Amino acid sequence: MPEAYIIDAVRTPIGRKKGSLAAVHPADLGAHPIRELVKRTGIDPSKVDDVVWGCTETIGGQAGDIGRTAWLVAGLPEEIPGVTVDRQCGSSQQAVHFAAQGVMSGTQDLVVAGGSQAMNQIPIMAAMIAGAQYGFDSPFHGSKGWVERYGMEEVNQIRSAEMIADKWGISRLGMEEFALASHQRAQAAWDNGWFDKEVAPFEGLARDETIRPTTSLEGLASLKPVNEGGIITAGVASQNCDAAAALLIAGEQAVKDHGLTPRARIHHLSVRAANPVWMLTGPIPATQYALKKAGMTISDIDLFECNEAFASVTMAWMKELDIPHEKVNVQGGAIALGHPIGATGARLMTTLLNALERTGGRYGLQTMCEGGGQANVTIIERL
Repeated sequence: MPEAYIIDAVRTPIGRKKGSLAAVHPADLGAHPIRELVKRTGIDPSKVDDVVWGCTETIGGQAGDIGRTAWLVAGLPEEIPGVTVDRQCGSSQQAVHFAAQGVMSGTQDLVVAGGSQAMNQIPIMAAMIAGAQYGFDSPFHGSKGWVERYGMEEVNQIRSAEMIADKWGISRLGMEEFALASHQRAQAAWDNGWFDKEVAPFEGLARDETIRPTTSLEGLASLKPVNEGGIITAGVASQNCDAAAALLIAGEQAVKDHGLTPRARIHHLSVRAANPVWMLTGPIPATQYALKKAGMTISDIDLFECNEAFASVTMAWMKELDIPHEKVNVQGGAIALGHPIGATGARLMTTLLNALERTGGRYGLQTMCEGGGQANVTIIERL
């Protein structure tokens, strides 16, 4: 089977809630890493076959196929199409999968894959809220078939995170220690210049502004749980934010034809799913499935990125699969860096690629929980 290569990857800095990127139009946000990617790789943009872009809540400035709009706003050739993908939190990781599958099939040569999310302007669940205002049903409990299969159980991320903590015996203190490590790792990564290569300054912002270097266990312990009687607080959850990231995926012939130097190879890609009411447990069976399909074990993987939607999600995944924290999210995760939903998959891959190069690791595995109980897994090989 033909190979798919990562030629380069770049992202914006991450803007916090009500932060530096809050007023940036979603198309301008998405255009920035695309423009920078073309500049860095030196490719002729007219040779790109497609732009595959992740984004959720595609209303307002994110509507109308933002993958196509972001490319045009970047000032690039009109003849290049774009498509927008919604696999919830895994949207831009799935965009990379589609791009890789395109070049592996031989039907495409060069594809830009990535994603963006302007969460300050268009908050999470905005589409559901807008639909409700027009009298439309819930995507779950308004369906006769859904109720027959899953009943009227609440479908809620906070509830899922609480259930996971309870099932896997994860304490509030344990989650707070995990959250503190996320902030400390992210701050250390910036202090040591480890993010410099992957971030293209934008709108006067040169560094991620979501990290809280003064975070302490005492401060985390003072936060009230989101649900009465629960242990999930804002301090152990991912942050709403604004960001975009883009990767150039190329086939073998394109590498030769355009004189490109790949940084990594897509070694494996897959997606699996689990119970949609539990919602956030998908990375566990998805990782098991991916490793089996790839003929690999946990010990073969040098670094992991598992999205920190909530501390309990990543901690349960590590506990179930016996993955050491020393190999996971080594430059911090979404608790410190934020979870710009449509962009997170591409952001994680951009960071994983650079972390492998920095540490000299060979294989990196990326996964994340996604709405509907789904989880993508990508294994890349550093070249």
